[in-house]
Amino acid sequence: MIHRALFPAVLAALTLFTARLAWGVDLIVHPGVAETEISRPLARLIFGARVTRWEDGSAIRIFVLPDESPLHQEMTKGILDLYPYQLRNAWDRAIYTGIGQAPVQVANEAEMRKRVASVPGAIGYIGRVLNNDKVRALPVR
Repeated sequence: MIHRALFPAVLAALTLFTARLAWGVDLIVHPGVAETEISRPLARLIFGARVTRWEDGSAIRIFVLPDESPLHQEMTKGILDLYPYQLRNAWDRAIYTGIGQAPVQVANEAEMRKRVASVPGAIGYIGRVLNNDKVRALPVR
């Protein structure tokens, strides 16, 4: 009897734990960005170069890792629900039609932290935000 009563709670805890493991990626923004959270659809529009300004009107500058990076693949699949090639196609379309510009590609997480922290309106992603980071995590809801 006790085991049956605990099963739903254990199942819920495991679901939450594995969901966080599946998203070993934090979206990060420049500390001056006013948004405190972001929806998955808006994140997809921003990284897909369809939304180019924050709500306050400031320009969004996107920073990404190379397509082959495991962290880039995890971010595109886990947070954006896209494959890296789909994101690349969206960027190519935006550039070709003149409605957007390509994101800035950085070599590694250290460079991602540095560039996002130093460019107003910047957004990117890293494995985990640290206490001493000069960037701010942007929770995805």
